Amino acid sequence: MQAAGQLLIQERSMEALKGFDIDAPRWDQSTFMGRLKHFFNITDCRTVLLPDSRLDEAKALVESCRAGSVPPGTTVEQLHYAKKLYDSAFHPDTGDRMNLIGRMSFQVPGGMAITGFMLQFYRTVPAVVFWQWVNQSFNALVNYTNRNAASPITPKQIGVAYVTATSTALATAVGLNLYTKKAPPLVARWVPFAAVAAANCVNIPMMRQQEILNGIAVTDEDGNKLGHSRKAAVKGITQVVISRVTMAAPGMIILPIIMQRLEKYRFMQKITFLHGPLQVMMVGVFLIFMVPAACSLFPQSCSMAVSKLEPELRESIISQYGDRVSYVYFNKGL
Repeated sequence: MQAAGQLLIQERSMEALKGFDIDAPRWDQSTFMGRLKHFFNITDCRTVLLPDSRLDEAKALVESCRAGSVPPGTTVEQLHYAKKLYDSAFHPDTGDRMNLIGRMSFQVPGGMAITGFMLQFYRTVPAVVFWQWVNQSFNALVNYTNRNAASPITPKQIGVAYVTATSTALATAVGLNLYTKKAPPLVARWVPFAAVAAANCVNIPMMRQQEILNGIAVTDEDGNKLGHSRKAAVKGITQVVISRVTMAAPGMIILPIIMQRLEKYRFMQKITFLHGPLQVMMVGVFLIFMVPAACSLFPQSCSMAVSKLEPELRESIISQYGDRVSYVYFNKGL
C-alpha cells in the first residue's frame, strides 16, 4: 500500500514536470515587480553560506533538466531552488562558478560592512583614503565578476581600470573632504556617496572597456547571434552605472541624516564605540531592499531596436533577415 502511494506521488511529480522549462523566468521580467521578485530570490545572502559542493549539485540538476533527464522523484520546488542557487552563483554567459565576493548575493554582507565604515570614518584624510580604497577594490571585483563574459578583458586592462577608478574615488573624496571643512557637518557626511557615485561612473565603463571598444554580442529573440554592437554596450553599461548608484544612494544619503540627529541624544554620546557597528547594521537594512530593487530597474536581457544599431551591423541584419528581426537582445551584466 505504501509502495503504491509513493508510486502515485512519483507519477504526479513526473506529470508536473512535463513541459517544464527551467530557464523560463518564474516572474514576468518585462515588469519591475516581476524583476524585483526575481532578484530578491537570487540575491538572497543566505546562499553565500552554502558549500561549493551544494552549488555544484544545483548546477548538475539544472543541466540535467535542460537535457530532459530529470532524476526520478524530483519536484518542481526542488528545480526552482536549484535554479535559484545556479543563478546566484554561476555566470549567465560562461556557466562558471563566480567568486564568492563578486556575487550579487554577497552585496548585502560585503556592502554593509564597507559602506558602514565609510560613513563612520569620514572625518580624517587617512581614514577616507583607506575605506575608499577598500570600497573600490570590492567594486572592481564585483564589476569584473558580473561583466558580460562574452567580451574578454586582459589583466593589463583590469589593472588600468582598477587604478583609474580608485584614483577617481580618492581624488573626489579627499578633495571634497578638504573643501567641506567649513561646510555644515551633514554635507561632510555626504562626501563618501559623492566619491562612490563618481567612481562608479569610471570603474564600470573601464572594467568593461572591451565591450565599448569592440561591441557586445547581440542576438535575436531566439538566441541566434547577429554580431557585436558598441551602441548596445554603451546602453547596457549606462544602465548598470545607474543601478549601482541607485543601490548605494538611500543608505548613503538618508543614513547620515539619521545619524546626525541620533548623535545629539545623550545616550548616543555615551556609546560612541557602537556608532560604527550601528551604521553597518542600518546600511544592511537598506541594502537588503536596495540590492534587488536597483538590479530590477532595467531588464537583465536588454533590447535595442535594429534601427538604432551601427549602420554596418544594421545593414548586415536587414540583408540577412529582412524585417523579421526588429530588435536585438544582449546581457547587460549587473
